[in-house]
Amino acid sequence: MRQFKALFSALTIMVSIVFAIAMSAHAQTERQRQATVMLEAAERGDVSTINRVIIGGGSVNVFDEVKRSPLLLAVLNNRMDAFKVLLAEGADINAQALDSDSPWLLAGALGRTEMLRLMLPRGPDYSLRNRYGGNALIPACHHAHVDTVRFLLTTPIAVDHVNNLGWTCLLEAVILGDGSARYQEVVRLVLDAGANPNLPDHKGMTPLMHAKSRGQTDIAKIIAGRGGK
Repeated sequence: MRQFKALFSALTIMVSIVFAIAMSAHAQTERQRQATVMLEAAERGDVSTINRVIIGGGSVNVFDEVKRSPLLLAVLNNRMDAFKVLLAEGADINAQALDSDSPWLLAGALGRTEMLRLMLPRGPDYSLRNRYGGNALIPACHHAHVDTVRFLLTTPIAVDHVNNLGWTCLLEAVILGDGSARYQEVVRLVLDAGANPNLPDHKGMTPLMHAKSRGQTDIAKIIAGRGGK
C-alpha cells in the first residue's frame, strides 16, 4: 500500500511538472505570436490590431530579429496614429536596434518633427549615438530638415557634437549639402544656436573652407559673417 501511495505521488508530481512545462511553452509561444502581430501592425499602421494586442496583454516593448521595436517601425514608416498609441502605452523611445537606430534618433534623421515633439516629454537620452556616432541633429542637418533642426535646437542636444566621421552638424550641412536655400537656413539656425563656425574636421578643414571648396558662395558668406575662417 505504501509503495502504491509513493508511486501515485511520484506520478502526480511528474504530471504536474509536465503540465507546467506545457503551459509555460504555450505562454511563450503566445507571447511570441503577440509580438509578431504587434510589430507587423505597427509597420503598417494598423491601430485596431495594436489595440487588440494590448487588450490581450501584449507588450508594446517587443523586438524583431534585428531589435526593432514597434515604435521604431512606426517612425520608420511614418505611421503617426500607431505611433501615438504606442507612445501612450509606454513604448521606449530610447530602445536601440542592432544598427543603433532608436525612435528618437531615427525621427531626427527622417525629419519627423511632430514625432520628436511628442517624444520630448518622455525623456530622450541625448547620450545615445547612431551608427555614425552622431546625435539626432547631425542627420537632420545633413538632409536639411529645417523644421526638425529648428525644433531640436530647442532641446539640450549638443550642437557641436562630432560624429565618427569627424563632422559636426554644421560641417555635415556643408559637406553633404548642395548650398541651396534650405541648407542656408540650416546653417543660420545652428550658428544662431551657438555652433562653433571654426570647428574643423579630422583633416583640419573648417566649415568655411569646405563651403568655398564646394562653391557654396552664399553659405560661405553666412559662415564668414559669424566669424568663420
